[in-house]
Amino acid sequence: QVTFVESGGDLVQPGGSLRLSCTASQMIFESFTLGWYRATPGAQHTLLAHVTPLGLTSHREFVRDRFTISRDNAKNTMYLQMRDLRPDDTAIYYCNYVPARTETWGRGTQVNVSS
Repeated sequence: QVTFVESGGDLVQPGGSLRLSCTASQMIFESFTLGWYRATPGAQHTLLAHVTPLGLTSHREFVRDRFTISRDNAKNTMYLQMRDLRPDDTAIYYCNYVPARTETWGRGTQVNVSS
């Protein structure tokens, strides 16, 4: 059973920055397209960005100028660099396969953007 572990969430002020991390087994990072998602209470997970095993990236338009996805296969880690955070970025952030698999959602990491 694959386990994704997210970390790096925090309380930040509007305009601030955070870098989220996601770890999983090496096989996953070498072989699959992975993505960052976020969810607010009562809402479905929304895909924000994804990265292929070869490092090709794609970002949803609504975060493209502020969020950057990357991966370090040697460290079995994927990152989401977020800048110019806004209150509506407040959510739990998750990583998962793309497309997501229901059985591999982790606990996520909470990001709160508030003054």
